Amino acid sequence: MSIIYKFLFPAKPDGTAMSLLIVALRILFGILLMSHGVQKWANYDVMSGSFPDPLGIGSQLSLILAIFGEMICSIAFIFGFLYRLAMLPMIFTMCIAFFVVHGSDPFVVKELAFIYLAVFVLLYIAGPGKFSLDHFIAQAIASRKK
Repeated sequence: MSIIYKFLFPAKPDGTAMSLLIVALRILFGILLMSHGVQKWANYDVMSGSFPDPLGIGSQLSLILAIFGEMICSIAFIFGFLYRLAMLPMIFTMCIAFFVVHGSDPFVVKELAFIYLAVFVLLYIAGPGKFSLDHFIAQAIASRKK
């Protein structure tokens, strides 16, 4: 079998090829989502008074939580640090964006939130892969126990 075939269709879901695919997706979608958080952070003063408040906690706190989910959690997601814990705010933010904030909008408006949501749920299920801080930490802990 060719190397390209093995990369595209890995035999083991926890193998190197799948882990490389997962890390590529983590970097790509982490940077994409982080750019939304950076934009919100850069425009915090303008957005804080008018940001949607779907949870009833105030526009300012809603914006802070969105920035946290899109920026801070994206950084942890990219590095695979506290991977699934970091993904929970990201998934929650996309659920709120898709189902609540843009719930009555046409699909074309909420499509981006849906794409992020689908990718994040699938990556949550797949796990961080071998090329993540979580994996390296787990290996270090396991080697100390021996």
